[in-house]
Amino acid sequence: MNRIRPLFLLSTLLFVSCAEQKKYIWKSKVVKVSAYNSTRAQTDGLPTLAAWSDTLVPGMKAVAVSRDLIALGLDHNTQVKIEGLEGVFLVKDKMAGRMRNKIDIYMGRDIERAREWGTRRLKIQFRIRRDSAAIID
Repeated sequence: MNRIRPLFLLSTLLFVSCAEQKKYIWKSKVVKVSAYNSTRAQTDGLPTLAAWSDTLVPGMKAVAVSRDLIALGLDHNTQVKIEGLEGVFLVKDKMAGRMRNKIDIYMGRDIERAREWGTRRLKIQFRIRRDSAAIID
């Protein structure tokens, strides 16, 4: 009996975690990718306050998205992978309404690094709920 209980718990945990992963899928899109900083010149009056009221902290992996991408599922806290960069970024900010098919990588106060990055066309991947995929295809 003592052996069966841990085995049952392990199999239940495995089943639940697999079911949870299947709720999400990764979609791909090629977009323009630039960079931005926490400076008054590049943002509104509060340079560390993002559009969804998140506080941006130098070093965090955050991106801003053009508003047309929000309709595709790149909404607040969506996970994003960027071609050629390590790790997963979170959508924390929105860009001005005139921008289209574009994301900005948050680079804290490192203006030189943002300038060196420039603008590139890259493939991104973003994680959305599986039941949302049919709506945006």
